[in-house]
Amino acid sequence: MKENAFFPEIHGNFGFGCMRLPMKDGKVDYEQFKQMADAFIDAGLNYFDTAHGYISGQSETAIRDCVAARYDRSRFLLTNKLTEPYFNSQEDIRPFFESQLALCGVDYFDFYLMHAQNARNYKKFQACRAYETAYSFKEEGLIRHLGISFHDKAEVLDMILTDHPEIEIVQIQFNYVDYEDESVESRRVYEVCEKHGKPVIVMEPVKGGSLVNLPAEADQIFRDLGGGSNASYAIRFAASFPQMAMVLSGMSNMEQMEDNLSHMKDFVPLSETEKAAVARVCGIFKGLHLIPCTSCRYCVEENECPKGIRIPDMFSALNSYEVFHNWNSAFYYNSSLTGNGHGKASDCIRCGKCEKVCPQHLPIRKLLQDVAARFEKQD
Repeated sequence: MKENAFFPEIHGNFGFGCMRLPMKDGKVDYEQFKQMADAFIDAGLNYFDTAHGYISGQSETAIRDCVAARYDRSRFLLTNKLTEPYFNSQEDIRPFFESQLALCGVDYFDFYLMHAQNARNYKKFQACRAYETAYSFKEEGLIRHLGISFHDKAEVLDMILTDHPEIEIVQIQFNYVDYEDESVESRRVYEVCEKHGKPVIVMEPVKGGSLVNLPAEADQIFRDLGGGSNASYAIRFAASFPQMAMVLSGMSNMEQMEDNLSHMKDFVPLSETEKAAVARVCGIFKGLHLIPCTSCRYCVEENECPKGIRIPDMFSALNSYEVFHNWNSAFYYNSSLTGNGHGKASDCIRCGKCEKVCPQHLPIRKLLQDVAARFEKQD
């Protein structure tokens, strides 16, 4: 395994994102998570990533019970984040931070990120002196490295990094579909990190799973390469850029862990032939005009839709219908996604709470109308 080029304490360049852990009966499946964590650490890797809102708070406690309680602190690195809904003043930040340490069962965080920074919430972080407060935690030894996760345009990131040169690392959304996307600006955001000399952590390398289940034509392009899963090409694409310190993957079962370890334990950058294949797949994928939702679930977990609409699942169902044109998507919508306290897409009251927290800046209210038009008028 190659030494990390930016942080020697990080083993390799692949991290375990804990936003999509294995679930059973609405709870994190501890037994499977333990098996996955063991496989990850046994492979020589050590970087875990969480946040307070992940899985409605279950991510932090699962890490406490399945990782921190079972491994010496020297065996793993842990990243957590300061998220906007959980503080309203500078005085709120320390108690929240201390609660995160307790929930995770650790005495310090290796990395602590100002979470989901954008032009809107950055003003609140500034007003509450969040960066200065977090830096004081570093001076006290409660965090080792200070960084940000980011969801906005390149010019906004440039402003933040200019305002706060003490930032040590930047986490960005980066994958081959978003690389030249005008709404996400992955390439331009990455170039801002290069300009400021900041190492990069990649989130959403498979775009919430969208780059795994590909349409037949795109899938065949990767099959013709003679090896590797669809996920492997997406993750290796992101990891192949020189400023990348880490690529995260949110894994929800042991099969995904094993697949990712097969190509990231001993990482090899994409070859020119593989890069050409990725470019062809990207062209096909973009031609489908799918909803670019990554299923982060901020719209439903941190925001609690007043109608209980399962927004990410509905967008996934519509995307699946557009790719595969199968009746299963409509059946899934009508049998599983609605009822039992969950509203239909047409039940949206257009309050806009979901759009305020969407990292992709999606016009969710309009897209829910598209979902209703597709699934609620079918026989």
